[in-house]
Amino acid sequence: MTTAAAPAPPGAWSVQRAGLASRIGSSALVLVAIALFAVPQILSANVVQQLTSLLVFLILAVMWNALAGYAGLVSVGQQAFIGFGAYGTIYLTQRGIQPYLAVVLASLASAVLAAVLSLLVLRLRGGQFAVGTWVVAEAIALFVMLDQSLGGGTGVSLQGLSGYAPEVRRAFTYWLTLAFAVLLLVLLFLLLRHRTGAALQAIRDDEDAAASLGVRVRPLKLMLFVLAGFGCGAAGALTLANTLFIQPQSIFGVQWSAYMIFMVLVGGIGTFEGPIIGAVLFFAVQYFFADQGAWYLIGLGLAAVAFALFLPRGLWSLLNDRLHVQLLPVGYHLRRQGARPRSSSRET
Repeated sequence: MTTAAAPAPPGAWSVQRAGLASRIGSSALVLVAIALFAVPQILSANVVQQLTSLLVFLILAVMWNALAGYAGLVSVGQQAFIGFGAYGTIYLTQRGIQPYLAVVLASLASAVLAAVLSLLVLRLRGGQFAVGTWVVAEAIALFVMLDQSLGGGTGVSLQGLSGYAPEVRRAFTYWLTLAFAVLLLVLLFLLLRHRTGAALQAIRDDEDAAASLGVRVRPLKLMLFVLAGFGCGAAGALTLANTLFIQPQSIFGVQWSAYMIFMVLVGGIGTFEGPIIGAVLFFAVQYFFADQGAWYLIGLGLAAVAFALFLPRGLWSLLNDRLHVQLLPVGYHLRRQGARPRSSSRET
C-alpha cells in the first residue's frame, strides 16, 4: 500500500527546470522555426537573402557563446573555420561534387580540422588560447592565398550554383541555412540539458577545480571545440552559397570574431536566448550602418565595451530579471511555494 506524498509546507523551496511560461515560450519558438520554412514562398527574393544572412549570424553567435559562455574558451580565431568551410566548398565543387552536398561535406571537414587543431590549441588557456586561435586562422588564410586554384588572393566564385534559377538557389540556400541553424540549436540544447552542460560550466568557472572533482576536462572541451568548428564551417560555406563570391581577406578576416563577440556580449553571454537576441540586433545594426566603413567597426567595439562594463549580463538579463522565464530552459532555478521563480542570467 502506498501513501500520497505530503504537500510542501508554505514557504518551502523546490528546484525546477521550467515553468508554464517557459513551456509556452519554447512551444512558440518551435512554431516560429516551422513557420520560417515557408519564407521563400511568401516573401521577396531580397528578404530571403537577408534572412539567410541573419541565420548565418545566429549560427555564429550560438557557436561562439557555446565556447566562451559555457566552457570559458574565448576564441578570436573562429574565422579559421568560417574560411575553411567556404574554401572547402569551392575545393569540392571544383572536383565535381554537387554544391549543396559540398556545403555539408565542407562543414564536416571543418569539424575534422577542429579535432586536429585541438591537439595544439586546447593545450593553451586564457589569453594564450585566444591568441593561438587567431594565429592559426592567419596561417590557414596564408595557405589559401598561396593556392592559385582557389583564386589566390583575388578571390573565387562558386560556379556550381550558376545552373540554378536565382529564386531556386536563394530558396535552397535559405532552407539549408535554416536547417543548420535548427540542428545546431537542438544539439546545443540537448548537450546543455544533459549533465555535460553542468560539467562544461564547471570548467568555465574553474578548470582545475572541475578536474579535481572528476570532470573529464579535455574530452569535454574537445567535443565543444569540434561542434563550434562544425558550426562555424557551416556558416562560412553558407555565406559563400548566399553571396557566390569570397576573398581570403574577408572570409578569414578578424572582423568575424568582432561580430561574434558583439552579438554574444550584447545578447547575454552564458545564456541560451542571449545570442539569438544579439544576432537579431546585430543584423539590424549592420543593415542600417554597415556602409559607415571603419566607424561602423569602431562603434561595434565601443558598444561591446559599454555592455561589458555596464550591462555584463546582456539584454536578455533585462527581460529575465523581470519575467523570470527561459524560452529554452537548460538550467535550474529555485521556486518558493506560491512565488515566482528565481533564476540567474546564466543557466546553472
